[in-house]
Amino acid sequence: MDSNLAPPNSTLGTLTNSSDECLLRQTICGSPIGYNSSFHPENNNDNNNVRAHSINIKNIPIISKLEQENYGFHHDNNGEKSVIFEIVVPAINEMLGLVYVNEPLWVKSSVDEGWLIHRETYDRTFSNSNRPYKSSTARIESSRSFGVVPMTAIDLTKNFHDPMYEKLHILSPLVEARDFVFIRCCKQLDQTTWIMVDVSYDLFKEIQTCAPSYAWKFPSGCVIQDIGDGKSIVAWIEHVQIDEKCQVNHIFRDLLRGRQTYGAERWIVTLQRMSERYNFATPVTCATTDDSQGEGVKNVMNLSQRMVKSFCETLSMTDKFGFSTSSHLNNEDRISIRKNEEITQSKGFIATAATSLWVPLSFETIFSLLKDNNTRCQWDVLSGENNVTEIDRVLTGTCSKNCITFIQPMPIENNMLVLQESSINKMGAFLIYGPIDSTTYTSFLSGGEGKKVVILPSGIIISPDGRLASDMNSNGNAQNGSILTVAFQKLICANNSISQDQHMEEMVYIHSLLSSTVLKIKAILGCSD
Repeated sequence: MDSNLAPPNSTLGTLTNSSDECLLRQTICGSPIGYNSSFHPENNNDNNNVRAHSINIKNIPIISKLEQENYGFHHDNNGEKSVIFEIVVPAINEMLGLVYVNEPLWVKSSVDEGWLIHRETYDRTFSNSNRPYKSSTARIESSRSFGVVPMTAIDLTKNFHDPMYEKLHILSPLVEARDFVFIRCCKQLDQTTWIMVDVSYDLFKEIQTCAPSYAWKFPSGCVIQDIGDGKSIVAWIEHVQIDEKCQVNHIFRDLLRGRQTYGAERWIVTLQRMSERYNFATPVTCATTDDSQGEGVKNVMNLSQRMVKSFCETLSMTDKFGFSTSSHLNNEDRISIRKNEEITQSKGFIATAATSLWVPLSFETIFSLLKDNNTRCQWDVLSGENNVTEIDRVLTGTCSKNCITFIQPMPIENNMLVLQESSINKMGAFLIYGPIDSTTYTSFLSGGEGKKVVILPSGIIISPDGRLASDMNSNGNAQNGSILTVAFQKLICANNSISQDQHMEEMVYIHSLLSSTVLKIKAILGCSD
């Protein structure tokens, strides 16, 4: 999502507070209400600039089969266009029903107070025959969420136009990804409102001999209404059937069984945060440029985005990176050694080490402790465990913790700096960083080419552990703990080949670095065994 999300000229918008969720439910259901358009994360009581908006459901059309020709499907092989249309039309109508109807179709969850679909009512209401195979081990997940996103409806919709395959993953190599194949349809409902619907369809059922897909999308997606000032109301529905192929790692069990990981709220929060990031690029200490829209800041944003995307791919694409689970590793540790061919990473063989662990602290506390430059020398092997100083910063949101920074280890060795992006929202946080030489830094910050800058990212992902059923505070946050995923990469050989002995030696070496780093992080957090 983040690679294509926001156009460069979008208008900066701010996010709404959690109390807007109830108001937005009323808005989607047709009651004119107000929403807080000037919320600041550090001032939850800001009630200025309230404006009224509503979605009038009387003007939302039910899609008719007569509109088939307006969709302009590109292929019509043996009636495939007609078959796909027979899937899309009921899916759109089902999505509209799920967005605009509350009880009895939606009921409150007894676990987290969120809304979930009542199965019997759903089956009576929607008789669509396009349904997945009902496995005895499968479970259904459903959720609905509303939010204001700082982007226009047309710009948001453009970003959903191309995919027909989707891989969703937790940022840990311990949990397999969810693979979906689906039809996507985007349609304008009125002058300001769009709908985007994803629905699974077995395109290969006539020749399929294996078991049905373990991940299936019932009609899911979003309704987007433009409310002016560069903002949109988004109502998101997520409705899937999942049948895990492998037993879920024990530390992720609660997180996956809940709806924080893949639910509708995750999509809303992600859209809000990424829209804010692209709209909000303010240099705080950048010494080489005073222009917030200058090439230097754009280069910093683009390079950091590429670094974050590369890191996330490293943690998710286990089929590409071949993470090892050999007997000398702990159950939660993964090691990969691969030959790199990408122009934006160092040529040669790269070792990647990753692990996930549970920590009895909130993710906000962990994020603050690890982001502190005064204690970085106690755990960061990349900086040589030296003291560091921050030399440049670009804010990427209204919260000062969301930023891109350049960190300089002291004493200065080999002209090396560290580029780091840190981000936090109510779903979790991350710190992703990589080494960059000072000469390159000066060049692209001054407007030079930054697309081919070589950077090899490492990082830490922090999320709540998903145990929402017990011991909540007044804000509804889980008190039980968090899950950390720690991963780093290192160029171990610049040659074109590596012997088996070298391979094993490097496996042991990189694993020792991983284990040492985890022990140091646990010591900083006061969670040593």
